[in-house]
Amino acid sequence: MHLIEALILGIVQGLTEFLPISSSAHLRILGSFLPSATDPGAAFTAITQIGTEAAVVVFFWRDIVRIITQWFRSFGDKSLRHDPDVRMGWLIILGSVPIVVLGLFFEDQIETVFRSMWIVAIMLIAFGVLLGIADWFGTKMRRLDNLTYPHGVLYGFAQALALIPGVSRSGGTITMGLFLGYERAAAARYAFLLAIPAVFGSGFYQLFKSMGEPQVFSPGETLAATGIAFVVALAVIAFFMNWISKRSFLPFVIYRILLGATLLVLLNMGVVQP
Repeated sequence: MHLIEALILGIVQGLTEFLPISSSAHLRILGSFLPSATDPGAAFTAITQIGTEAAVVVFFWRDIVRIITQWFRSFGDKSLRHDPDVRMGWLIILGSVPIVVLGLFFEDQIETVFRSMWIVAIMLIAFGVLLGIADWFGTKMRRLDNLTYPHGVLYGFAQALALIPGVSRSGGTITMGLFLGYERAAAARYAFLLAIPAVFGSGFYQLFKSMGEPQVFSPGETLAATGIAFVVALAVIAFFMNWISKRSFLPFVIYRILLGATLLVLLNMGVVQP
């Protein structure tokens, strides 16, 4: 049963990681309804995100290779220092600083207090409303070529909020991008690229940290969940990038609010334990 549960959680991780609905919240909630009725834990969540982030690398492979190549070349060729790909490389590095610093500083709270179902429910609703406001009022005029270093830092702080289950890494960063006036596709594209260092760093850190410590799922079960999360996430990224080029985020806003409200009701009734 544990293997089946791990695979189910891996599928959900792949389905929800890149949609602005919080994969960590879904894993936290779903864990309570599985036969083992337990929180899969921050380590399991972070490690399975390695699979979903590997899907980002595959999907944006050409962009990533170009950015890395130009960034390294710029150290020997001063004429490249204003190249858009070089600037994107620096923006990703700069935007990754907040989540690294805050992640280490609040590590204990992330693994305990922040995983409270009450917090998950409130974050689902609050950031669902913020996403709706940003999508409605954002000018959606800026492209990634217009991304500035101050905006990159703001994106970084928005990504750091995803350390709290219920916020959503993609949802938080996309919301910030929309508030700053970026197009939906541009906001999502930078959000996905920005997540690469943070997710891989967090995932491998938790993998190393969890070695030799008791976990809800065995290493084999976690590996299986990570693999299936990769396959599912690859399809979801293609769907999501196509969706936002033509449609609004309203369905995701409604879903977040309904899920958060339902969770609050279940918590108040005692059906779900916080």
